[in-house]
Amino acid sequence: MKAIFNWLCALLLAAWLPLAAADDFLPPEQAFVLKAELRDAHTVKLHWAIPPGYHLYRERLSFTGPGVGQPQLPPGKRKFDENFGKEMETYYNALDLDVPVSGTGALTLTVGYQGCADAGLCYPPETRSFTIDPAALGVLTALAGGSTDAAPAAATATTAAASATAAAAAAPEHAEDDASLAQRMLQGGSVWRIGGAFLVFGLLLSFTPCVLPMVPILSSIIVGEGNVTRRRGLLLAAAYSLGMALVYTALGVAAGIAGEGLAGALQKPWVLLTFGALLFALALSMFDVYQLQLPGALQSKLSESSGRQSGGKIAGVFVMGALSALIVGPCVAGPLAGALLYISKTGNAVTGGWALFAMATGMSVPLLLTGLSAGSLLPRAGAWMNHVKSVFGLMLIAVAIWMIGPVLPVTASMALWGAFAILCAVFLRPGTAVPAGAGIGTYAAKALGVVFLLIGLFQLIGAASSGTDVLQPLAHLRGGGGGAAGGNAAEHAEPRFTRIRTVAELDQVLASTRQPVMLDFYADWCVACKEMERMNFSDSRVAGAMRGMQLIQVDVTANNADDRALMKRFQLFGPPGIILFNASGQEVAPARVIGFMPPDAFLRQLQRTAS
Repeated sequence: MKAIFNWLCALLLAAWLPLAAADDFLPPEQAFVLKAELRDAHTVKLHWAIPPGYHLYRERLSFTGPGVGQPQLPPGKRKFDENFGKEMETYYNALDLDVPVSGTGALTLTVGYQGCADAGLCYPPETRSFTIDPAALGVLTALAGGSTDAAPAAATATTAAASATAAAAAAPEHAEDDASLAQRMLQGGSVWRIGGAFLVFGLLLSFTPCVLPMVPILSSIIVGEGNVTRRRGLLLAAAYSLGMALVYTALGVAAGIAGEGLAGALQKPWVLLTFGALLFALALSMFDVYQLQLPGALQSKLSESSGRQSGGKIAGVFVMGALSALIVGPCVAGPLAGALLYISKTGNAVTGGWALFAMATGMSVPLLLTGLSAGSLLPRAGAWMNHVKSVFGLMLIAVAIWMIGPVLPVTASMALWGAFAILCAVFLRPGTAVPAGAGIGTYAAKALGVVFLLIGLFQLIGAASSGTDVLQPLAHLRGGGGGAAGGNAAEHAEPRFTRIRTVAELDQVLASTRQPVMLDFYADWCVACKEMERMNFSDSRVAGAMRGMQLIQVDVTANNADDRALMKRFQLFGPPGIILFNASGQEVAPARVIGFMPPDAFLRQLQRTAS
């Protein structure tokens, strides 16, 4: 349906889309005119004038600063937004808000917002800052350089986890939603409300593949104790849970002291790779490759200090709980990033520590129930227990692959998912005979094994043939037109771009070129940019036309001064935008591409540049 919609748009707009220049769109300061007025000592009136054909996003609004409260946001018009690939609430025509402020001295109100044009152009996040003097009522003037280098809090959760490398897509879109929700919980409400909200948040997280595999790890510790009472099991589980809670509390306090970098640190490539490897190592324990327990030297020291039957074992379990929190931390980076970002901006280490302690407590509920059962909820030795352990082991492997996927080449991710799917098929044994009298569950397992086997083969074929999309591993083999058949591997390789950062670097490229140049404006939050990569740049015909060009790209995710200078030079207000130059370094204005364009239409633009 989405592809049909894109083709219909291309046909309807064919008469003018190739000629569309950036001046068809209003600059952001005209598209979203923000005025602020101090009505009284405790209220700032904000007014956005939004022209027809433009809209602001409700969830992209943020209001920060010491003494700044959160306004009541009116419900917006709900629509499925192609830029973000989900349903969002939007405001049209105008938006009026009353922002509560408190304090006797001067303070600064920073307002973040983002909007798009209905025609498809999405503007980068904007911020405006106002200095408020409670004694000086009236219209407020925005501070110079209000569009700061940092995206507003509501949008930063998406980009904080991203780097300027292939790890740019590390935070999936649902993580952005989690982060925004976590921020909203922290921004409003009492201490008890915040604690309760994050307790529920943690409880929900406890049933995700990030946390649930910790249950058999704790189970193995309890079983290793032998015959334990319910009290002893609960004590072990509580020690394990407190170890987890301590780590999360420390993260919350550290964020209030260290600043915003802590949230992004959880998504650095080396962090993801390290903890992905640890998750894989834990998965091996589920397959009995080794027995999960504390190192002997550490066990001896703990036992000597406080006795094996009391404090020693408890202390060891506490340490393992802390380690498990470090392991799953990057996996739950969505809500964790939202909390850490807000805490780092406000500097409220106490609230941050309390919120993350409550979240860790909620995550620990299944663990506490496991301990309270004293092993009675655990499967007994036998085939059933082995099956359960295998399921948890596979879950751990899946989480490990998902965690490290963003920092790997697409083909490597496809190969890992293919191997994982085949591993699942091996455990389901679809090729073995069904025993007499088997129930429907056995047949369902065999059928599921066949499905996993096919998925694995498709992923491996896609990886071997330089596929570009894990979700569509064989899509690139369909190709397009004559270029898809009979070519060699080089003809099907996806074009590679060289990154530039400044206007000076661009001028240097244009001055030295002897071939046409393509300049691509890209951002991590730009869904249409990823569509261009997946549907256009991987098309064999388009790739063939691009091979004769010098390909350069600007990543405007950060929306810093250099990014804005490059966009201003071409009167662009956001990605995607593709500027084409001839071999003399002059722009071919009619070939400019604004927004997503289907492969056939995009190919015609490239051919126009070449001619």
